[in-house]
Amino acid sequence: MTLVRVWLLVLSFNIDLAQKNLEEVPVQPDFDAHKVEGRWFTIQLATSLRDLVLPTDPLRLSLHSIWTRDNGDVNFVLFEKGEGLCTGFNVTVHPTGLQGQYQGTFDGGKLHVHFVSTDYNHLILYARFEDNEVINLWALLARRMLEDPMWLGKYLGFVEKFYLQKALVFNIADQCPPDEPTA
Repeated sequence: MTLVRVWLLVLSFNIDLAQKNLEEVPVQPDFDAHKVEGRWFTIQLATSLRDLVLPTDPLRLSLHSIWTRDNGDVNFVLFEKGEGLCTGFNVTVHPTGLQGQYQGTFDGGKLHVHFVSTDYNHLILYARFEDNEVINLWALLARRMLEDPMWLGKYLGFVEKFYLQKALVFNIADQCPPDEPTA
């Protein structure tokens, strides 16, 4: 199982009533990818597939930071921790030409990312992984480990609208720094 697929699985949990196409997912007007660069903490996670992650699963993945490249690509830095090992890896997505929307491919699957809403201190992020099945992931991220009631309410509105299931949240500190993204 690929690390990216596992990341999406760990971050996922919704039922089949979730959004069926990308057009249903909003994006932040006038989104500026450079303003989301840096460290992020996951506050809440939800997904469209109910049985993907078990609390007893020894594998844990977490988003560490987001970086941009000169060509407009967005790089997500993730940590994987399991069975005594901790490693970092990067997932890069490319602009689609549509505001706040990115896509990438790996292991024969497609990844679509929408920056749904942000004030650049809080971020609602949507990721859709397509291979044999479709996995929809929603994340509420923040620059600090504080849960803002306004942003939580906004995020929970999407969880309810798309019939999402809450997923376990893991934030791994700089215990196993990944390779730095290259420009």
